[in-house]
Amino acid sequence: MPVLQTPFATLALARMPVTRGDTLQAFDAADEYLLNHVHTLALPPSCRALVLNDSFGALALSLAQHCTVTSSGDSYLAEQGLRYNQQHNGLTDNTVDFVPACDRWQGPFDLVLLRIPKTLSLLEEQLIRLHGQLAENATVIATGMTKHLPRSAGDLLERYLGPVQASLAQKKARLLFVTPQAKGPFISPYPSRYRLEQPALELRNHANVFSREGLDIGSRAFLPHLPRNLGNARVADLGCGNGVLALVCALHNPEAQFSLFDESYMAVQSAAENWRLCHGARQAEFHVNDGLSGVAPGSVDVVLCNPPFHQQQVVGDHLALRMFQQAHKALRVGGELWIVGNRHLGYHAKLKRAFREVSLVASNAKFVILKARK
Repeated sequence: MPVLQTPFATLALARMPVTRGDTLQAFDAADEYLLNHVHTLALPPSCRALVLNDSFGALALSLAQHCTVTSSGDSYLAEQGLRYNQQHNGLTDNTVDFVPACDRWQGPFDLVLLRIPKTLSLLEEQLIRLHGQLAENATVIATGMTKHLPRSAGDLLERYLGPVQASLAQKKARLLFVTPQAKGPFISPYPSRYRLEQPALELRNHANVFSREGLDIGSRAFLPHLPRNLGNARVADLGCGNGVLALVCALHNPEAQFSLFDESYMAVQSAAENWRLCHGARQAEFHVNDGLSGVAPGSVDVVLCNPPFHQQQVVGDHLALRMFQQAHKALRVGGELWIVGNRHLGYHAKLKRAFREVSLVASNAKFVILKARK
């Protein structure tokens, strides 16, 4: 397991999900650069630190023996990484308080360390929420790998907090030093909303939801081909996002039982709110989870999935393939996995390795809709 060594601590850190032969690290040069700099600061006694968008606990656990640390982010897998690495390194269960991105943290904080997230709307929401949460003379530092630090991230920091000074790059990482000023108050633009024409639905989308300004083209291709005549089937929407697949499928299947799963807290929050707006008192289950992990084998009749192709900044089909494996395990014999995917990803051949029958439901120039039967 890779080891992060800084003046604060020496930690063996794993990524989530733990995968045999994984060559990716749970930390990077930006974490190291930031921690080495913070160690040079004169932190106040009983320092209260807020860490935003930490990758699997690298920052929060390093500071935990020196500050009272609150960590907050939108990734369930990052939170699980924090807890796994906390236990693996022999730290107590109450070392770090984790606050999901859909909830509010409670300041004031003397130190704020911020990893710039992939989705800048999440950064904007977090900066708005920081108002009134900073102690006098608070230190605020953002960081990221240079290739993942767009100029607009610095613009958001300046707009909502104050002037920004960028460091020199070290190992392709950079620090952004923020001087907080009295600004605001600001009204958050989130959740954003958009309307579907067919069916006629309004969808709410919290700040970190995928395709929050309009329906993504994969889901748009999938919606007309969602399964019907499911009776009282148990249906799981895997990687539900704002819940659009389950919402529309439920309109066509009034007796089916729906459970929605995502590893984003804000996605599940959005999906639950949209379900209530669309279906009123009709019941459904909502789970912030590592896919379908923990779901009883053979307990699901149908899985709907528009699989992601990235985990934070890491791009690839590893998450999609893992979701397919989870769906296979959760489905009863004869149960079906319905997916939409880019044609070039070759999901048909990959699904055939696990499922007894894979058929093409529909296709266009960019996407295929596949049905795989267990």
